[in-house]
Amino acid sequence: MSETLTANAGDRISRLSLHEMIVGRLRDMIIEGELAPGTRLHEVQLGERLGISRTPLREAIKYLASEGLVELIPSRGATVKRFEPKDVRDMLRVIRQLEMLAGELACEAASDEGIAHVRSLHDEMVRCFERRDRLSYYKLNQAIHTAIVELSDNATLAAMQARLQMRLKRIRFIGHEGEENWTAAVAEHEAMIAALEARDGPRLAAVLGRHLANAWERVERFV
Repeated sequence: MSETLTANAGDRISRLSLHEMIVGRLRDMIIEGELAPGTRLHEVQLGERLGISRTPLREAIKYLASEGLVELIPSRGATVKRFEPKDVRDMLRVIRQLEMLAGELACEAASDEGIAHVRSLHDEMVRCFERRDRLSYYKLNQAIHTAIVELSDNATLAAMQARLQMRLKRIRFIGHEGEENWTAAVAEHEAMIAALEARDGPRLAAVLGRHLANAWERVERFV
């Protein structure tokens, strides 16, 4: 179902902004639900809202389509991608297995510096949780998952996980809806960091498995 966008001066982007900034703004709007699934992306309205011309906006929309967040429909334009419940569940099942494997490999291959980096991301994420900065929390949350996968030192695994994580951005964001769900997710991340620092691969895999199984339970009613 399409939505009408209204101009808001606070949303405007400088015309000197880079392509990545436009993509980032649109991506955040999709993640936070400001551009809900099924919303048609009207280039004129979005361009006026963000203070940019149609050409860079069109390129940004195409880029988001390559990430799987936007769907380009011939003769109808672009809409925010809407996933069916089975699609979401299938993707979560696959990414769960990928991250469980990554956790085991990371405990074997990671450097002390790499693990310390994940700890620093986690500590900053917790500070965002404490001040209820939800979008910043979410981005750090995703950065932690990415960092653990990168510590696995397996490029094929990392590429597969990154593709699914991109498509699941909005889904994983709404998994923190409600104080109880958000608090539970933070506790699961605490357990993840503890297992990583102990280099306990089976324990980290198990925690990641529970974390991503719980993700479906948290989002099922929203999809």
